[in-house]
Amino acid sequence: MGTAVEKDNMFSDSDEVLIGLEIHVQLTKLKTKLFCGCATDYRGKEPNTYVCPICLGLPGTLPVVNKKAIDFAIMVGLALECEIPLKTFFYRKNYYYPDMPKNYQISQYNKAGGVPIGLGGHVTIEINKQKKTINLTRIQLEEDPGRLTYLGSITSSDYTLVDYNRAGITLLEIVTEPDLRSPREARLFLQKLRSIIEHLGVADGSLEGSMRCDANISIRGGNRVEVKNISSFKAVQKALQFELIRQRRQKADGVKTVMETRHWDDEKGITISLRTKEEEHDYRYFPEPDLVPIEITPDWIEKIRSQMPELPDARRERFIRDYQIPPYDAGVLTSSKALADFFENCIKLYNHPKIISNWIMSDLLRHLNDLNIEINESTVTPEQFVNMLKYIDTGTISRRSAKKVLWDMIREGKPPEQIIQEDGHQRIGDENVIRQFVDEIFKEYPQAVQDAIKDDKAINFLSGQVMRKTRGTADPKITYQLIKEKIDLLRKKAN
Repeated sequence: MGTAVEKDNMFSDSDEVLIGLEIHVQLTKLKTKLFCGCATDYRGKEPNTYVCPICLGLPGTLPVVNKKAIDFAIMVGLALECEIPLKTFFYRKNYYYPDMPKNYQISQYNKAGGVPIGLGGHVTIEINKQKKTINLTRIQLEEDPGRLTYLGSITSSDYTLVDYNRAGITLLEIVTEPDLRSPREARLFLQKLRSIIEHLGVADGSLEGSMRCDANISIRGGNRVEVKNISSFKAVQKALQFELIRQRRQKADGVKTVMETRHWDDEKGITISLRTKEEEHDYRYFPEPDLVPIEITPDWIEKIRSQMPELPDARRERFIRDYQIPPYDAGVLTSSKALADFFENCIKLYNHPKIISNWIMSDLLRHLNDLNIEINESTVTPEQFVNMLKYIDTGTISRRSAKKVLWDMIREGKPPEQIIQEDGHQRIGDENVIRQFVDEIFKEYPQAVQDAIKDDKAINFLSGQVMRKTRGTADPKITYQLIKEKIDLLRKKAN
């Protein structure tokens, strides 16, 4: 069946791959649900305790729209350059599924007279040093369904449990045109979108389930397949890679791809058929009779526009201009609001932007990736990170030792001074102490000593052995100088 790790470059332009995404963003900065007063801080709480008659859809209850949710949705629409209509409606999307207690979802619709909160819009990404615009169809507000959980996996569990704490949480659905042409483009798009959302301050994308994605994938001429509820950027890329390989092989075998909904099994790295794909008429959309149309005035839109914070593209340009760092570095640093904030907070404490950028780009991000965590999930603070850099400046530790110190800071959650003290990373600057190590190396590597007498380049090997023996703590300049002096004396004796 193929694996999800096959490279993105397997999918060339001749494949005519069409990918469109439906991203569901929980507006986690709201304190109450979309149509009732239930609290939104449901994560980690006892199941089915953050519910009320309204979000459970009990007879006789009436929804009331959360005005702050409208404000947030307008702000996102402006950031994505959508058209904000002056009147928007809620519709009922009818379907029976255990996670929807009312048997319908209050959502929005852009057909049959329906008008969502935002129309059109786009997001610009950079791929292979080229800018590409991904067009949006619409953005719309809707309520989140409950959460289904399984004993084991969806395919092996004997039963399903439902937690309705999530039912009624505000979702902003962002629908793209099928403008994406590869799994990698889809991942880059989601990273850029998340950065925009987080810079706006309407959601925290690092929270579990706060940003979910459904992907519609096809090879031109074939049927469209939807892969549901993919919860991470890496999983999106893997799921799309697997599904495109599956569809290409079906096409090569003369098998017609079925239009269906599939589930991404992250553990097995495969997509699994769930059901045939629903069509729009299956949902029997009609205007929500319990909610009046929402009038959005130009003054309301302009007020929100005036309150908008700096967005990632503007922040990237400011980083290049004010901090004199390369465009690539600035792009990586602003790909996450938490990372951009970390960078700027470090600069406030240690005004050396390029040094900070280099350490973040080369070592910090590599360690975070190895641990599969993000900067805001790490215990390393800007103060601790800067203190480590200052210890390099003062000669307390070497750059080589600092790399190990940083890894231990991230992995163990300890401040740099504690790690330096406990693990003996403090730089050795005493010539007498270093000379003892040099003498030991000369005895252990006599052939290398002879090579150095003939050629200064071999001194680097001896210096490296001293650094290895001292675990990178010996001052490299003093080490080299002491070895050079010793080699020069041996040359004189030889002559």
